Amino acid sequence: MINETVAAISTPMGTGGIGIVRISGEKALCIASKIFVPCGKNTDVMCFKSHTVHYGIIKDLSGKTVDEALLTYMKAPHSYTGEDVVELSCHGSITSVKYLLRAVIEAGARLAGRGEFTKRAFLNGRLDLAQAEAVTDIITSKSEQALACAVNQLEGRLSEKINAVREKLVEVMAYIEAETDFPEDDVSGLSADEVKEKLKASLDEIKALLNGMNTGKIIRDGITTAIIGRPNVGKSSLLNVLIGENRAIVTDIPGTTRDTVEEYLELDGITLKLADTAGIRSTSDTVEQIGVDRAFDALEKAQLVLFVADLSEMPGKDDIALLEKTNGKTAVLVLNKSDKELSGAEQAYKALAEIPSVKISAADGSGITELTTLIKKLFGCGDIESDNIPLLYNMRHFESLVRAGKSTENALSALENGFSADMLFIDVFDALSSLGEVVGMNVSEEVVDKIFEKFCVGK
Repeated sequence: MINETVAAISTPMGTGGIGIVRISGEKALCIASKIFVPCGKNTDVMCFKSHTVHYGIIKDLSGKTVDEALLTYMKAPHSYTGEDVVELSCHGSITSVKYLLRAVIEAGARLAGRGEFTKRAFLNGRLDLAQAEAVTDIITSKSEQALACAVNQLEGRLSEKINAVREKLVEVMAYIEAETDFPEDDVSGLSADEVKEKLKASLDEIKALLNGMNTGKIIRDGITTAIIGRPNVGKSSLLNVLIGENRAIVTDIPGTTRDTVEEYLELDGITLKLADTAGIRSTSDTVEQIGVDRAFDALEKAQLVLFVADLSEMPGKDDIALLEKTNGKTAVLVLNKSDKELSGAEQAYKALAEIPSVKISAADGSGITELTTLIKKLFGCGDIESDNIPLLYNMRHFESLVRAGKSTENALSALENGFSADMLFIDVFDALSSLGEVVGMNVSEEVVDKIFEKFCVGK
């Protein structure tokens, strides 16, 4: 319940320089005063001023010293949650931080649930729902562009766009109500043509946001990439040279890779979720067959396929069959072992599929720059904003905007076909409701709870 004072560890579990326990609620300072003994002239914790930091000792209720600590106090409403907040920073061992949290709980706080601090910030009006969702995206961002995207959303760029569209539709709703209640008076101050323009402008802005979804998803989630090919063509060597370390075992023995090896690679803001798969071939080895099955599964799920071919050999029937399975996918023909190239092999492989190709040598690293440049070209995301439109990447937002766009389109169509103003009411109302869902104006408690369940405890 929001009237309870809650606490949680707000730093990652593990050994570090500091660990922080956050307390939020109207009794935050009172609870801290029971366990924090200041060192210095000001020894009355209850008299601490807002936004000040104090050094002292943590003692549990039995008087046993827990650790040295710094106490930071932020008085409502000027805090992250909009409530009184105390943060206790101690040494960052698991034992110290857990002991400190236990002392805080014994002093009267309740253990916070997942995302409860950010949920309180939303419920207290510090953040709207779109901004609150951006917090966890910042925490889980895997690239600089993903971070920038989430920061823009936290700063309210998406919310500003949503609210700007809502303002236009609110004016349209005022026109509808005026035309319905006072058909002979120009109460709304808008003409039918002006209403039409506002509906068109609203629809255009919604579509512009929706158009950025694919790029936004790529930036936030990365590109699922499968490295496939026959055994011993250099798939694991390619993975190793791309990530710059010996992550996968490399030998001259076919079938060395039995399972899928996954790694992340960032290319100028684009994150690749690389999966090095087992060499695909017919086999009687049960374990190897499981690896082959997983390779096919990775191929099916991949957004990008790096098909590795061996230039020291001519293509065989397995290469032909595998390349056929890349149809309909974004794929690159990676012609490996260019240092051992067999005459005519390059042309033979290229004749099998009309997909971009790059010659490389995973052994000496040649061609890798050309490969990464090609990938960036295929999935080039550019700037995180285009024409000042924030990038959309959250499926909940996408679905709400799709509904808003459809309702706005229906209202515009009705107006253009000469329907009376009152016939537009339901569609405009639905568009406003759908847009409001994005920023949390009219979402159910169940939806809010589901959103914050995805957060870590302590945020």
